[in-house]
Amino acid sequence: MIHILLVEDNPADAFLTQEALGQEPFSNGKKVTVVMDGQEALAFLRREGQYAGVRRPDLILLDLNLPKTDGRTVLAEIKHDPRLKHIPVVVFTSSADPHDVLQSYALYANCYVIKPLDLDNFFQVVRNVVNFWALTASLPSRVSGDPGDLYGGFYPDET
Repeated sequence: MIHILLVEDNPADAFLTQEALGQEPFSNGKKVTVVMDGQEALAFLRREGQYAGVRRPDLILLDLNLPKTDGRTVLAEIKHDPRLKHIPVVVFTSSADPHDVLQSYALYANCYVIKPLDLDNFFQVVRNVVNFWALTASLPSRVSGDPGDLYGGFYPDET
């Protein structure tokens, strides 16, 4: 089963993304956890507060324009944290601004996907992205069991 963290403040987009993945958050071997802002995403990933003890996701779908803490800051925090940086982050946003694309890759996004406006295309893109990461790519969590515990607690770039 692949566990996906969907960081999306638009309830309609969150609903459509879950629909694209199989009608329910737990169908077809996928579990989807939705958080509505960047602050909540970081709390989830860091296992803080109500999220203490949760399993970290195998994949993050991240919108850029979020309340509280924007997606760019969330991405930078994830990729700077040795416990989180190995979790693949797909920026999934409506922004086609070249600056956003370049900045996201500069912050080490694994992929940048612009949300299609057409519903059928939206569903297909979501399925294609998740199926690639779930079925084709070798995910860190499949190697270690938890993407937040790679190297058995030893993180090579910590000093």
